Amino acid sequence: MNLLILMLSVSVSGQNVEGYIKNTSGEAVMDAIVYTGSLKNHTHSNLDGYFKLGGLASGDTLNIQYLGYKKHQYILADTDFENVIAIILEEADFLLDQVYIDNSLKSFNTVSNIDLKKNPVNSSQEILQQVPGLFIAQHAGGGKAEQIFLRGFDIDHGTDIALTVDGMPVNMVSHAHGQGYSDLHFVIPETIANIDFGKGPYYADKGNLNTAGYVDFKTKSSLDGSLVSMEAGRFNSFRMLAMLDLISQENDNLYLASEFISSDGPFESPQNFRRTNVMGKYKHNYSSSDFLELQLSHFTSNWDASGQIPQRLVDNGTITRFGAVDDTEGGNTSRTNATLSITNDLGQETYNKLNLYYSHYDFRLWSNFTFFLEDPENGDQIRQSEGRHIIGIQDKVFTKLYLGDREIEFSAGAGLRYDDINDSELSHTRNRTEILERMIYGDINETNIFAFVNPSISFGYFTFNPSIRVDYFNFNYVNQLSINYDSQATSRSIISPKINLFYNPNLSWQLYLKSGIGFHSNDTRVILLENAEEILPAAYSVDLGSIWKPIPSMWINMAGWYLELDQEFVYVGDAGIVEPSGQSRRYGIDLGLRYQYNKHWYINTDLNYTIARSVGEPEGQNFIPLAPDLTALAGIYYDSGKKLSAGLRTRYIKDRPANEDNSIHAQGFIVSDLNLNYAISHHFSMGIAVDNLFNTAWNEAQFATLSRLADEAAPVEEIHFTPGVPFFAKVQLSLRW
Repeated sequence: MNLLILMLSVSVSGQNVEGYIKNTSGEAVMDAIVYTGSLKNHTHSNLDGYFKLGGLASGDTLNIQYLGYKKHQYILADTDFENVIAIILEEADFLLDQVYIDNSLKSFNTVSNIDLKKNPVNSSQEILQQVPGLFIAQHAGGGKAEQIFLRGFDIDHGTDIALTVDGMPVNMVSHAHGQGYSDLHFVIPETIANIDFGKGPYYADKGNLNTAGYVDFKTKSSLDGSLVSMEAGRFNSFRMLAMLDLISQENDNLYLASEFISSDGPFESPQNFRRTNVMGKYKHNYSSSDFLELQLSHFTSNWDASGQIPQRLVDNGTITRFGAVDDTEGGNTSRTNATLSITNDLGQETYNKLNLYYSHYDFRLWSNFTFFLEDPENGDQIRQSEGRHIIGIQDKVFTKLYLGDREIEFSAGAGLRYDDINDSELSHTRNRTEILERMIYGDINETNIFAFVNPSISFGYFTFNPSIRVDYFNFNYVNQLSINYDSQATSRSIISPKINLFYNPNLSWQLYLKSGIGFHSNDTRVILLENAEEILPAAYSVDLGSIWKPIPSMWINMAGWYLELDQEFVYVGDAGIVEPSGQSRRYGIDLGLRYQYNKHWYINTDLNYTIARSVGEPEGQNFIPLAPDLTALAGIYYDSGKKLSAGLRTRYIKDRPANEDNSIHAQGFIVSDLNLNYAISHHFSMGIAVDNLFNTAWNEAQFATLSRLADEAAPVEEIHFTPGVPFFAKVQLSLRW
């Protein structure tokens, strides 16, 4: 790599200046933009705050900007070309006028981090809702992973979105309950530092399940101090949080975070929901740009559930919206994680980042979607369970190359993920205690090896980003239901090119064209037991859009997009599974607006419209069940800057088809949530959070399901739903030191 840099490095016209950008605490500021009067000549600071910019002369003014800091200007003198200059940025409130629009593939991510600062999340269910255009639905009051909706996809629990935390994958491939199952409940929301996300399959470092998009959560490397808080609210809800700053030194930081949650929920049969999280993170700096981060965490959760109930029983008054047909549903799950990240400065604007991770995961879920459809005597309860070990490694190299006066930001990486899944099970059960029949029972081994190359070349106002990714998969299944040893295996590879083009005439406007191929892998059991033809179905997508700041305090994003998917996965209610369907096509429009009236008032809104259809099906029979076509979000937030902060957030989803011919509809809803926080002193604060402020009767999870009750002679297909929480208030008391 060093030889390649030497071969391509050529002095640019004018003189070069080198420098380091740090904050007032002496910490390096990464990704700050450094530019002259024109964006034709700009660069970004690297991991240790270092930058180099050419084509300069004495008297030129360097402009330095980064979110959370005051804009800085530096006038160059003759001696600055002979020495390495030092730039110190002063910290400031997160303000929209600090946001600049550069030639980055992810330039709009900074806005979501302002959203996070203005409206901090205090539950793991709220984490995903920080991503513009993303909706969730909970099936079991916080027990199961959330059902996710994005860009006209009913993603179920994660089939078409790649989720990671500090580089460790959240998605579970070939999961007992559904492909890509993503339980984020092991993340303590107060530990989140920022959110990196992207819509579409345009990112070379993102692989399996990145079709509708990806989200990567980065946790804090250190704490500003220690925190203990307690929350209590309706439905016997209680939460205890502790975040302890154990070591806070120049080269060493260590903190411990833990939470405990319990709730009975609004249901007539108490949920008996319990969750415990413990997480510790240690960071050691070998130098200003060489460091390691070690993180250990453990999560466990168990719950009872009332399940999805049929609309007909609510309509005829047999049960209420919060009643149950089979209240023996529920589950338990746990996850233990260990991650190690090592970052090294290799010199010549090059650094390397190595990530290693290990997870041990257990899952057991009891469900009854169809009641007495299949077994009129015992009922249709099923159990899905598994135990798994995940081992992974990924190594990335980042550098800058110079070809004439062209700056090339270059990254490349390779890695491996291995899943060892034991006793993957789908069984017919009764009352949680008795196994009536094992329908699927076996062991899965799944390996993914990958590599990518990702250059980004600047040509004045234009930036060209061609990249490519290669993935290899090996699938193995041992069927424990066979009398004789039965092991099946297959492998497959896929190449995913991406081409992105950006036009940035200034820091207030960008026009972009993104295109690329992504994919989601199929379930190992479907591939080997059902001889699936589509092992790695691809997604082909393009975005044409712009980001614009007409005034410093306003940010607008507009995009039109198109996506084709080789294979759709559709929920099958009578089996309680997600199975392969057919080819699909989606296209739509995304609109986003952020406005900061002053440093106290902030507004955000997102509107997303999508048309989603199956390909090859007759007109009128080609609707994709539960694919949302119109979603919207709006929020207004106030921060006095001293004691009081508040936020009101409203989300809307339109009625949508629940089956292929649109004869059954999933009801839309509009729900508002309120947050109030007051700092009594520097150490004490209190808050009130209200979910569903206006007590709307809304259906959260909804499916068109064929079911039969114990006293029914014939089955009925209709909406089965989990009710959304009614008016729910909780009070929080916090102590900081």
